[in-house]
Amino acid sequence: MMTVFSSDLFNYKDTNMSHSSSSTLQEMGSIQNLPLLKIFEAQSELGLIVSQELRILGATDSLLKETFTIRENIVGQYIFDIFPDNPGASEVSPTATLKEVFQRVLTKGVPYKLKALRYDISDPENTGSFIERYWNTNTVPILNEEGDVACILHETINVTEEICAKRQLKESQERERNALAQAEQQRLRLERLFEQAPAAFALLEGPELVFKVVNKTYQQLFPGREMLGLPLFEALPELKDQPVYDIIRKVYDTAETFEGKELLAPLSRYQGQPAEDLYWNFIYQALFDAQGQVSGVLIFSLDVTEFVKSRQQVEKNAVALQELSRKLEDRVEQRTKELRVAQRDAERQSLRLNSLFMQAPAAICILDGPDLVYELVNPEYAALFPERELLGKPILDALPEIKDNKVYRTFRKVYETGITHEEKEMLIPFVRPEDGVMEDRYFRYIQQARYNDQEQVNGVVVFALEVTEQVRARKAEEASVKQLRLVTNSLPVLIGYLDRAERYRFANKAYEKWFRIKSEDLIGRKVRDIIGEVPYQNVKGYIDKVLAGKSIVFESRMPYREDFVKYIHCCYVPDIRDGVVHGFYTLVTDITEQVFVRQALEESEYKANAIAEMLAATNQELKLANDTLGKYNFELELRVEKRTSELQKANRQLQKQIRENKKAEESLSESHKKLQALTKHLQVMREDERKYIARELHDELGQAFTALKIDLTLIMKMLAAGQIEKDLFYAELQSMMKTINSSITAVREIVATLRPTVLDNFGLLSEIESQAQEFQKRTAITMELNTSLKYIPLGQEASIEVFRIIQESITNIARHSEASAATITIDKADNHFRFEVTDNGKGMQADNLTELRTFGLLGMQERADRIGATLTFDSMPDKGTRIILEVPFTALATV
Repeated sequence: MMTVFSSDLFNYKDTNMSHSSSSTLQEMGSIQNLPLLKIFEAQSELGLIVSQELRILGATDSLLKETFTIRENIVGQYIFDIFPDNPGASEVSPTATLKEVFQRVLTKGVPYKLKALRYDISDPENTGSFIERYWNTNTVPILNEEGDVACILHETINVTEEICAKRQLKESQERERNALAQAEQQRLRLERLFEQAPAAFALLEGPELVFKVVNKTYQQLFPGREMLGLPLFEALPELKDQPVYDIIRKVYDTAETFEGKELLAPLSRYQGQPAEDLYWNFIYQALFDAQGQVSGVLIFSLDVTEFVKSRQQVEKNAVALQELSRKLEDRVEQRTKELRVAQRDAERQSLRLNSLFMQAPAAICILDGPDLVYELVNPEYAALFPERELLGKPILDALPEIKDNKVYRTFRKVYETGITHEEKEMLIPFVRPEDGVMEDRYFRYIQQARYNDQEQVNGVVVFALEVTEQVRARKAEEASVKQLRLVTNSLPVLIGYLDRAERYRFANKAYEKWFRIKSEDLIGRKVRDIIGEVPYQNVKGYIDKVLAGKSIVFESRMPYREDFVKYIHCCYVPDIRDGVVHGFYTLVTDITEQVFVRQALEESEYKANAIAEMLAATNQELKLANDTLGKYNFELELRVEKRTSELQKANRQLQKQIRENKKAEESLSESHKKLQALTKHLQVMREDERKYIARELHDELGQAFTALKIDLTLIMKMLAAGQIEKDLFYAELQSMMKTINSSITAVREIVATLRPTVLDNFGLLSEIESQAQEFQKRTAITMELNTSLKYIPLGQEASIEVFRIIQESITNIARHSEASAATITIDKADNHFRFEVTDNGKGMQADNLTELRTFGLLGMQERADRIGATLTFDSMPDKGTRIILEVPFTALATV
């Protein structure tokens, strides 16, 4: 490209270009007359031609469109007047960075590239506003026929979308971590809610209705019975010949919820004991799997035996009393004496009835007359409204809050019609006595009419039960389940469940982005039909293993479509129930970007090995050439007698050439030896890192995972035997959590050793400070860091290379210097940062400098060359060692 522009497009001579704008305009005029300038302007790349005075000489149509500028308005103008800094951006000035680049290209005459430079452009629709932009730039000198820089070609590529996408990916990963943490928290809340609920809950699974989960309250109903893992009618066989058998089978077969009230079900509370008559209020509700099929039944039970028996006794006594009253009325005229006796008996019965009401375990009250005045209130009912006077007061005076509530309307209706009314879950707000705040309370109650001797309604009998805690618990559980489902669908990780026929039974929303099909439409379809034949063959072997009952973790390249290839990290977990694999869970994570980075590193290593092989081949060719020259010299000696004078002259020239060849061969051999030594040194370092990683993984993670496996095996055996208690189970989980936390800490320490996190998160200066502190802790050498800088704005590549050079320097101090003190000094000059590492050790002998340059300084020098830095080394015996690194500002961060 440089040749085309220097010879064909501009055709510059030695014009002795002036620094005045009139000279610049003349140059522009000569360029505008060139027909090839039109070809340049029509190029699809974004490009500018800039003079030595940094004035714009030409621009491509693509660049004008990308920067919202017009050619007539920018040609001839100072480039940084047209493209100024965004005063609202906090990064390093892009104009200052480009000025240094232009000056470097003009001075040295070599191209210079920048990656991901933030350089915002003016918003044409909002004066004073800027549009965020990132660019990859290539600045190329254009030479005249004498080889001098005539002007500059500045090419650029808009990479804003790529930079923003990476930033969004990082934010998305952070949201994913937060979502996973919230999902785990919600799961734990659901478990605690189910276990601590005051109502009796049980989950029955499968057509055999096996007890899968039983909370503490349910188990307390049958303290002597084993239930978990047993079918319902095996754990409670006395139910099989009762109506409840047909009821629960119907719920499972039809998915219709059934609610039973005061159902008689004779049961044995303890294994082997005779059945006793028990009355139950219960709800049987179907549970569904991911495909909407009934998978089990949820049981909510409440033992109301005492309440029912008390009410039955009351009803029996009331019937007997009415019968006695009728008989007495028939005989009143004839048997007055017997009537008095009967009246006394009736009074005694009334007292008994009143006593029965007062001692009943259920909340009962009697309201008298049309004003519904409290005539009788038993202790259970009074406990519902502490600190309130009830007896002798109309219900609206005692409980004014119910005036506009449905409960009062049903009272009136029962009194007026005599029809019994029942509510299962009525919301009635009441004032809290301790602070006067209205509190939502829920009640289950029966309102039943009371009749006088003329069969007229003269009051209302109430049987009540407060269910506020049960309702709150149920609503909280419903809200938690809904929130958990929302969190699962929001995760970017592909989560699914496949049955043994390899059909999807569950898939979260993340599948829709990959396969262009709604997650609900995946249900029932085979994985082979969804992902395609080639990807399916890639994972078929893993599917066979997981269906055999083995958990699988693997990585694979998946060409789902021609334009959609992903590298995935996949985890398959078998769904084993009762020893049978029913299917498996899948967790698929996109690792495409990580794989590309790894491949790039492997390619770089391959190129380095190829260069080493090429140097070895070159060395062999030089040896062959030297052998040929030796043979030629031997043939000349045989002809020495015939051409003595000519041969002497030729011999002198040949000897000189041989010496030069040998010198070149020795130099090349020395370079080859240095390269081999450096390669060996790097290989040793790489092997040491691998040994360190392997040792840490074996010693830390290997032992931790072995301990976890032992703990899990023990817990599984104890669970299978039904012998584990809650406190012991919790203690075991706490121990396993400590092991997991220590493993996470070990992994973080390994990662920090391989890649310092402080460097990525807080910058180069913070990492150097951290290394200095660690060095002083690790050795007996005093380390001091001197600098007035608060931040070093180098790019990521430059920061890594500077850090590794300083790290190698202080490592050499610890290994070889025998020093008692060392100092790191960092300061800033006009155009570079200066890093100086010194120690007061024994220094280096002259005969050791060669070895040092081979194994230590050579690697440091290559790192310095990669970022355009200057590295100097100074050492004298018993005077210590000093290493100075000067990094130019061209290595500043551009993102």
